Amino acid sequence: MRWDNLKIEAGDARLPGYRDAVIRRFDAPEALDTRFYEVHARSALNRVPEASQMPFRWTINPYRGCSHACSYCMAPDTPVLMADGTTCAIGHLRRGDQIVGTRVEGRYRRFITTEVLDQWSTVKPAFRITLADGTELVASGDHRFLSERGWKHVTGATGGAAQRPHLTSSNSLLGVGALPEGPLKDEHYRRGYLCGMVRGDGTLGHDSYELAHRRSEIHLFRPVRRTAFASRGTPMRTIQSGRRADVAAVEALIRWPIDPSPEWRKGFLAGIFDAEGSWSGGVLRISNGDPMILDTTLLSLRRFGFDAIIEPPRANGCRTVRIRGGLVEHLRFFALTDPAISRKRSLVGQAVQTNADLRVVSIEPLVGARRLCDITTGTGDFIANGVISHNCFARPTHTYLDFDAGRDFEKEIVVKVNVPEVLRAELRRPSWQGEHIAMGTNTDPYQWVEGRYKLMRGIWEALRDHRNPCSILTKSPLVLRDLDLLREINAITDISANLSIPTMEEKAWRASEPHTPNPKARMEAVAELNRNGIATGILVAPLMPGINDDPRQVQRILELAAEAGATSIGGIGLHLRGETRQVFLEWLASYRPDLIEHYERLYARGAYLPKTERERLSALLRGAGARRMGRFRRDPAELAPSRATGPGAERPAPPRSVQEALF
Repeated sequence: MRWDNLKIEAGDARLPGYRDAVIRRFDAPEALDTRFYEVHARSALNRVPEASQMPFRWTINPYRGCSHACSYCMAPDTPVLMADGTTCAIGHLRRGDQIVGTRVEGRYRRFITTEVLDQWSTVKPAFRITLADGTELVASGDHRFLSERGWKHVTGATGGAAQRPHLTSSNSLLGVGALPEGPLKDEHYRRGYLCGMVRGDGTLGHDSYELAHRRSEIHLFRPVRRTAFASRGTPMRTIQSGRRADVAAVEALIRWPIDPSPEWRKGFLAGIFDAEGSWSGGVLRISNGDPMILDTTLLSLRRFGFDAIIEPPRANGCRTVRIRGGLVEHLRFFALTDPAISRKRSLVGQAVQTNADLRVVSIEPLVGARRLCDITTGTGDFIANGVISHNCFARPTHTYLDFDAGRDFEKEIVVKVNVPEVLRAELRRPSWQGEHIAMGTNTDPYQWVEGRYKLMRGIWEALRDHRNPCSILTKSPLVLRDLDLLREINAITDISANLSIPTMEEKAWRASEPHTPNPKARMEAVAELNRNGIATGILVAPLMPGINDDPRQVQRILELAAEAGATSIGGIGLHLRGETRQVFLEWLASYRPDLIEHYERLYARGAYLPKTERERLSALLRGAGARRMGRFRRDPAELAPSRATGPGAERPAPPRSVQEALF
């Protein structure tokens, strides 16, 4: 890049939907603690969903995340179920680890293997959730778990601004319940494992025979049948010996103990399962014909509380020990004993069914803030301490990349460095009908980093060369840098602009939009664009009751907008959809705690202001600007020069669309 001299970190990263990204940091005051992910996008044009009420269908977003501007986490020691049946603390997981997730297939949710895409940590207040079977989970109030009634946050309210689905004592979580810690693999465990493996499927012994008037002795040790080592055509090494001393040493190692320790029993169960066990069709069996092996297996299982029985003998004399209790008990067996052959204990494809008592017993706040960790997975969920846990994110435009809503949205910026080139290719397609393209609908394309990457100039040039109608919504006067290109576009097709100016009061601006350009500079940009024939209006958005809806504040905005020659004015009340509600309320609690109760009443029924409040704000805009609305009703076409003709002019220009905000 043209500013590589400012680079202080570079590396590769994986982002969903993109190939490897180059990570950069820049030693500039406005870029402190900000990382930029340079990616190559496969497309530049983004289609707006048909269900949207926006008056346009296409957008371009060269950046994801915005420097103009929450974490949902669990305790670092929370065990996560791995793809091989073991568990690993969430704080120790790393990108690329294979773990267990879930996916709905038909009528059932099933376990599948998924991958850890990212892992991070934060510090925030935490809660302890206790379940009826004794399972304990430590998570933030924003974290979500899967209950019998769908996904639910740890905490929430039944009404008001903090309303959201949350856990109560009437809920039960879905999963398998807490799994025991793995065995301590000490000498006792290792001896037990060898005893189970060798006695279960090995060859060990002595023999003799007469040869040429003398007796010859044979000593043999072979741990398992040779056929067990033919794995997918890959040759594997085994050990065997015919020496008396070696066979005697093995016999000493696997000698039956008089009083087996718990760890020996765990090792023995792991070894005998690897040698003679199976888990399929929801049935866990260990088969053998040796009564001593069967008795030791059954006794060891019962010592650990398993409901195990010996099935009737088969025709060949082989008998089977079966562990009852379903998935929960089977996973407890694997966690307790940790057999070495992981393919035998794969959960993949099994339905999420459990008889564990996972009713929520209590949710209690913990004292002080704690370090919490979270991961992003390919399925959007994972198994945390035996229950299904969600990857929780907020703003949709950033969550697709597995970043959180607050700090990440401002400090983890994705830069689509090839957008101008990709856009040109898409505009050349015969299928493209020259529809209106709106920019600035998700994140501001003129955030400060645009001054470094200069992607918008290439975008404007492509739109100019293809005579494509377009519009821009921004909070930044940086748009004036490209005024020459906007004038060229205005000469051949429709173009309009809007600057978002929610307030002219410096205190409210610094509190609600601390990293954005000064509202006065934005208003000056409105005037400059209109002087150059670019139809430009203002958008008073969001209008926040009690913060920027003072009639005197609105009157001041409209007066300045009229002086700037604004061609339109609009206003939108604050929307608090989904997790955006929590982001805003956290800000409000620190800036205007006196308004919390007021907002709880206003947003008690959902994400939008009540109809009466919306009508009040609309009347406020109309009333404050009544004396000057004639200025805002000007036909923007009066500002535009006559359109030139040239290549591509045969395409009819679509009706002018007014730039809106996509909240």
